[in-house]
Amino acid sequence: MFKKTSTAAAVAASTTLLLVIGGCSATSTGKAEADKSSVAAPKAKAVDYTAMSPNALAEHLIFESGSYELDQPTQEGTTGRDRLTQDEIQKTCSLMKGQELSDKNREKVMALAAASIKYPEGGIKLGDWKKGRELAWSGFGYRTAHNPDVHKTREAGGNCYNCHQLAPDRTGGNLGPSLTGYGKNRGSSPDMLKYTYDVIYNPHVYFACTNMPRMGASNVLNQQQIADIMAYLFDPESPVNK
Repeated sequence: MFKKTSTAAAVAASTTLLLVIGGCSATSTGKAEADKSSVAAPKAKAVDYTAMSPNALAEHLIFESGSYELDQPTQEGTTGRDRLTQDEIQKTCSLMKGQELSDKNREKVMALAAASIKYPEGGIKLGDWKKGRELAWSGFGYRTAHNPDVHKTREAGGNCYNCHQLAPDRTGGNLGPSLTGYGKNRGSSPDMLKYTYDVIYNPHVYFACTNMPRMGASNVLNQQQIADIMAYLFDPESPVNK
C-alpha cells in the first residue's frame, strides 16, 4: 500500500529514455505535441508542516500527501482509505510518546468495545477444535497490494500463534501470554466461555488500548470461527490441554 520514494526517480528516468529513443523519428507534429506538454503544470500548494499539530501532520501525510494508494480495493469491499481511517477506539488509543491513557478514556474505550460485541443466537458454544487449530495457525487474511489474500479460495485465519504459545506441538510467539493448558487450567464455566469469547471478539472490553486485534469486531473472524478457536483452547482432546 505504501509507495516507495524511488517511484518518482524511476518515472523520470523512464521518461528521459523514451524521449531519447523517440527523438530519432520526431516530426513537426511530435514537436508541437511536445511543446503542448511542456506547459508548466500548476504548482501544488505549499504546506507548512511546522504549523501542524502531530495529529494534523499524520492526517496530511496519510490522506493528502499521496504517500499511500488510498483507492486500493479491500476484501471487505471498501478501500485503503477506509482502512486507514481511525475509529473512535483507535483515535482514543493513539497516544503520543510519554502520554498515558486517562481513567475517563479507559472507561470510554471499554464501553465502546462492550457495545461492539455480538453474541451467537442460542449462547456461546464450542466448535471443532481441529478446525480451530488450523485457524489459530493461519496468518492468511487481508493483505492487499501486490499479493492480496483471495478469500474465494481460502478463509482468513486468526494467526494466534504469532503472539501466543498454545499447544506444545507448534512454536508460538511471546508477545502475548502463553495459553498452553488453557481449558485444563481455567475450566469451561459459562463465565470463562464468555470472557474468552469477549477477548477474541474485542479485547478492549477488558484491556483498553491493548495491541491484540479485534478479531470479531473487525470482521476478521466470524462467530463460527471464534467457536472453533475456542474449542481449540477448551476441548480436553485438544493438544492445548494435553
